[in-house]
Amino acid sequence: MLTVKSFCFNPFSENTYLVAAPDGTCALIDPGCHSTAEKSLLASYVKENDLRPVLFLNTHCHIDHVFGNNFVHSTWKLPLHIHQADQVVLDYAPIAGDMYLVPCEQYVGEINYLNAGDSWQLGGEEVHCLFTPGHSPGSLSFYCPGSGWVISGDVLFQGSVGRTDLPGGNANQLMQSIREQLYVLPDDTVVYSGHGPATTIGEEKRSNPFVRG
Repeated sequence: MLTVKSFCFNPFSENTYLVAAPDGTCALIDPGCHSTAEKSLLASYVKENDLRPVLFLNTHCHIDHVFGNNFVHSTWKLPLHIHQADQVVLDYAPIAGDMYLVPCEQYVGEINYLNAGDSWQLGGEEVHCLFTPGHSPGSLSFYCPGSGWVISGDVLFQGSVGRTDLPGGNANQLMQSIREQLYVLPDDTVVYSGHGPATTIGEEKRSNPFVRG
């Protein structure tokens, strides 16, 4: 089973995720570590738990999810994986950082593009890439049927959904992504969101005021 560890980082209270397999390999998703202390916390957790990062991904590329991209790339020598449609969002991150008065370095490492229907392996389990645009043009969610969870980025939250008023956002796309990509998953699937606590698909289908199942 793949276990999910979350860290709440940066002034935007973003959830950074570390997905670990029993063999010690792990994936780092949306590294929002901004301060030196936050970067040290992430690195120390990896070291103290004898983990070996082998995969590095962004669900999407808004600044709060990419602050630590260069740190992860330089520390563990991993290329970044994103959807190509979010390349423009990644390129814009330093400008957005200046607007919010929270500096964000331009990512300088290698980039590999993921597409809808792609999957990746970790510890013998398969994780599927779901294309869930709307909050950003290239938002991805990562679904692991074997362990029963989905990392949804800023698409779906406990009792809420992602904002669509940022450049590239689209409210109709977001609703479609939630209904056609996330709400079709088993009700007991745990949803790990980009902000706030975890929830389940079933709970959101029953009670989310923005989009019911």
